[in-house]
Amino acid sequence: MQGTYESFKEAVFSITGIDLNSYKERQMKRRIEALIAKNGITSYSDYAYLLKHNKIMLEEFINYITINVSEFYRNPEQWRTLEREVIPYLMDHFGRDLKIWSAACSTGDEPYSMAMLLSKFLPLNKIKIIATDIDKNVLQKADLGIYNVKSLKALPDEFINKYFIKLNDKTYQISSDIKNCVIFKQHDLLKDNYPENCDLIICRNVLIYFTDEAKNKIYTRFNKALKKDGLLFVGSTEQIMQASQLGFTGYKPFFYRKM
Repeated sequence: MQGTYESFKEAVFSITGIDLNSYKERQMKRRIEALIAKNGITSYSDYAYLLKHNKIMLEEFINYITINVSEFYRNPEQWRTLEREVIPYLMDHFGRDLKIWSAACSTGDEPYSMAMLLSKFLPLNKIKIIATDIDKNVLQKADLGIYNVKSLKALPDEFINKYFIKLNDKTYQISSDIKNCVIFKQHDLLKDNYPENCDLIICRNVLIYFTDEAKNKIYTRFNKALKKDGLLFVGSTEQIMQASQLGFTGYKPFFYRKM
């Protein structure tokens, strides 16, 4: 393939501000080359030129390289831990006015799940969740709040019955009551400022695609964004190596507490 991947990474950074050096190279390069082939392009340099001059192709590229796999109540046993142990812990330590950030939220399944779960503890007008993602297309989908029934398969029936409108056999729309609990914003974990004084940060199944150096940088910034004794909720395939050096200690499986 004409042109080098190194020069392509430089071009992408100048066009989008996304630093591909922070992603695992073999995985990212494979995804990009598949996208190049799909569009019938034969070189990195030609593709970089098109990304700079074709807005539709640029949006397709950003949407493709940012991994957007999400569902409501993903790994239900971890949500049960949230309900039985984590939320009571947070309310004991920080009161009822909780500041929660869902980072790399994709299409909104996760922050909406959190809002519904919190509704068992708090009135809806007391729930406010910050939800961010680098991809503005998935944020638009999240704001629309329309989901395929498959993404609801792990969600308790009580939430589906209470907070969703069935549009047809395959599609549901989330209620405005829950949508109003979540504030969506575009955000890049590698370069943008983080919310401050968070009680809980949720960032799951995203950092597995980053290099170890980028991961540690993000975990360090998460730590600074949390209050003392605040919690970080990670994915079922993720583990913070040398957590204590980054200011964390284990709290429950997949939950880390800021020391």
